[in-house]
This record gives sequence, structure tokens and C-alpha cells, in this order.
Amino acid sequence: MAAHSKPAQLGPWGKATAGAAGAAFANVLVYPLDLIKTKLQVQVKKSADVEKQEATASNEVHYKGTWDALTKIKNAEGIAGLYAGMNGALLGVTSSNFAYFYWYSIVRTLYLQYQKSDAHPSTAAELSLGAVAGALGQLFTIPVAVVTTRQQTQSKEDRKGIIDTAREVVEGEDGITGLWRGLKASLVLVVNPAITYGAYERLKDILFPGKNTLKPWEAFLLGALSKSIATIVTQPLIVAKVGLQSKPPAARNGKPFKSFVEVMEFIVKNEGALSLFKGIGPQLLKGFLVQGILMMTKERVELMFILFMRFLSKLRSQQLGKAAALAAAAKVTSPVIAK
Repeated sequence: MAAHSKPAQLGPWGKATAGAAGAAFANVLVYPLDLIKTKLQVQVKKSADVEKQEATASNEVHYKGTWDALTKIKNAEGIAGLYAGMNGALLGVTSSNFAYFYWYSIVRTLYLQYQKSDAHPSTAAELSLGAVAGALGQLFTIPVAVVTTRQQTQSKEDRKGIIDTAREVVEGEDGITGLWRGLKASLVLVVNPAITYGAYERLKDILFPGKNTLKPWEAFLLGALSKSIATIVTQPLIVAKVGLQSKPPAARNGKPFKSFVEVMEFIVKNEGALSLFKGIGPQLLKGFLVQGILMMTKERVELMFILFMRFLSKLRSQQLGKAAALAAAAKVTSPVIAK
């Protein structure tokens, strides 16, 4: 039983590294879905006639759905077009997940120490801990998310690298604070990972009670289910955040949105309330796969860390033992010098 409890002793850096590695691996596999859901979420839905007229006038492409977007991007830009902005996205997901798991590990440990109890935190406590960790992580990582969103929504002709896109944001109306555009929405959206990991812990206790080390398929199932729940609940906020961080639609005449409430009001007025859930198809599929793979990978990486640490500890013990034996042998065999 003691052996099974070891993984819980992995420190914040180990958990953060495991989470970041899992996130990077998962997002590389499903990045085209991330790109497509972003494009779907920023476009303004119009009638077929209006859409055709505006597309002809501005060369702007509109997508009817996930498959339509996939096909049009591939035909226009090739396979490489489906991975536009991936470097920034990977930097974003790696840094944000590292920050999240690092702070989550710390605040959860402090909470358990304060409670002085071996009992699992309640659902409300898990959600609160996740929200605190998410908020701390967002403060440090949102500039990368802003730059990535800009890259993903730029046309092939306008697309720039990470540094040039960041410079474009800074030179905009908001100046340097533009890199933190959507921070309020992001802080509200910490409920997403809070719900995700709160649901993960609850579902783990319900579906696999008493298990400390999960099999890969078990971790995948828990991660996928918990992320799906969080996505459905927070999709309107996700759409609003993307709208805040991307270039404003043509109907705004270049005027950026000031708050996620303003984005939501614009969407409801111009597209209808159901458009607050636009892009939910690829968003759900992406979340299902990414979170499932992330948690499956994270569990394996954490286990590898534990085994590696045990190996180092064993190696160190053996070296100390040999050093002690050599010191003892030297003491016994050293000659006595008579004065």
C-alpha cells in the first residue's frame, strides 16, 4: 500500500512538468481542430447572399462547419495551413499547463495541510482550488494566448511570426496592455479548468474508488469526460474570449471589443443566441481528445518521475554505503605512527 501512495509525493515541479508534457503532446496531435474552432468562433454568421457579397469584396473566407473549414484551408494553403500558428500555440499550452499544475499542486498541498485531514477535498473545495491555480497561471501566460489567437485568425498573406505578431498587438490601440487583452474573461474562464479537474477528481472517486495509479485508458476516460462537462458549461465565455483577443469583425470598423459582455451582446444581436455556442463541435472534440491524452500522458510521466527519483535515491544510498565502507576500511588498515 505504501508503494501505491508514492505518486502523491511528487513535488510541484514534477507535476507541472508532467502536465506540460502531456499538454504539448496532446495538442500536437489535434492542433488542426484548435485552429478550426478558433476560426469558426471569430467569424460572423450572415445570410448566404450577404456572405457571398462580402466574401467577394474582401476575399474573406467563411466556413459552414468543421469539415468545410478543414477542406477550404487545406485547398487554399495545403497541409501546412492547418498548422498555422502552432509554435505559439504550443508555447501557450505548455506554459499555461505548467503554471496551472504547478500552482494547483501548491494550493492543494497547502489546503490539505491546513485541513490536517487525509479526507479528499469536497467538490466545492476542488473547484475553488482549481480556480485559484487557474487565475495565478493566467496572469503569467495570457500574452502568449493573445498572440496565438491573432496568428490563428490572420489570413495567409497577413500571417507573421510570434515576435512580429506581438509587436503588432503592442502597437495597437491598447499598447502593451493589449497583450493582456481578455484577462478578465480569462479569469472568469478559470472555472473551465476548475470544473475540469474538480470533475476529474470526483469522477475518479466514483468510477475508480481507492485507485492511486490509473491505467492509461482510465486516465483518458476521466480526462475526456471531465473536459466535455467543462466545455459545455463555459462555451459562451470561450467564444467571447476568442472574440476579444482576435481582430474585431468588419462590422465594428476596426473598433476592438472592450469586454466579453460586449462580445456576447454583439454575437446575440447579429447572429442570435445559439451563436454563443458556435464552434462547439471541434471545441468538444478537441477538448475530449486533448484532455484525455493529456491526463493519460501526465499519469505516465508522473510515474516515470517517481521511478527515476527512486532510482536516484537508490543510487545515492549505494554510493554513500560504498563511501562509508571505504572510510571504515581505511581507518582499520591505516598504520599507527609511534612518536
